[in-house]
Amino acid sequence: MKTKTQQASWFEYDHYGDADVLSMRTAELPPPAPGEISVEIIATGINHMEVFLRNGRETSWTDDPWPRRSGSDFAGIVTAVAADTVGIRPGAEVVGHVRAGAHATRMNVPVGAVTPKPRGVPWEVAGGLYLAGATALDTLDELQIGSGDTVVISAAAGGVGSIEAQIAKHRGARVIGTCGERNFDYLRQLGIRPVKYGDGIVDRIRRAAEGPVHAYIDNFGKDGREIADELGVAPTRYRSSADRRDVELRLLEDDEASVAHGTAQLTRLLDLAQRGAFRLLVSGMYPLDELVEAYEDLAKLHSRGKVVLATNPVSRYRTLRARDVHEAMNSGYGAG
Repeated sequence: MKTKTQQASWFEYDHYGDADVLSMRTAELPPPAPGEISVEIIATGINHMEVFLRNGRETSWTDDPWPRRSGSDFAGIVTAVAADTVGIRPGAEVVGHVRAGAHATRMNVPVGAVTPKPRGVPWEVAGGLYLAGATALDTLDELQIGSGDTVVISAAAGGVGSIEAQIAKHRGARVIGTCGERNFDYLRQLGIRPVKYGDGIVDRIRRAAEGPVHAYIDNFGKDGREIADELGVAPTRYRSSADRRDVELRLLEDDEASVAHGTAQLTRLLDLAQRGAFRLLVSGMYPLDELVEAYEDLAKLHSRGKVVLATNPVSRYRTLRARDVHEAMNSGYGAG
């Protein structure tokens, strides 16, 4: 039976630059090739690594052809499957990942790059989960964080850090999160002990730890190694922001083994989210065609949790974010 063609729109760029080099383009989506499915995207996240790849700061894939597409996280509904596909049908709700191209309305992806979306996980959470969540899970697995550990996580209110902190706590670890004071209430509500950045941070961490610190995860990228050394953290149980970069790049590789690993980690994350092991805070929600504005929001480094895009938002009415109120009034923040 002939497959009906569908229009797809996506964002891509022809040269390095800031978010304003991104352009939305539209064409017919071809039928899925063998081993592929077509997905109508409902929600898709944005990540700092995508920024570094787009502006040329990250040079790992400089040989990739132009134009280049944007986006790696997505959740959506299967609209078509290739003739050889088994185990998945049109209408299935899925969560997935790609090296690039998820900032789109529809796309074709390998069937091995998706996993079922649990009913209890909202679209916006599922769509922004992959890269931040899988990076967090890979890092915790490598460090073997578990019961009896005391772990310090810097930038603990961000997308990766907040997931790391909550899953570490779920595993039984004592978790200390370093952050700015405006994020204290948010971390406390997650059961994480907040500690302020800046001079004297080692003494503040020691007081919060009330004992030895076993592991240190640096998402902030500033003085992490020195702080970990002062705390007596073994080199094998320290991870730097450079280590995080390496994890993220591995999770974006598109060879069969890397895709399978990423999908397995995504499946684990969705199960943990369904069981309430962590909550992913969506601090900004934008229509897909406002991708440039969403990246400008991310660039401010003020958002806690994730910034997510919706392809078919119920309303385009912009609500005032609590963090914007905080910054305008320079007063305390209480997460809802």
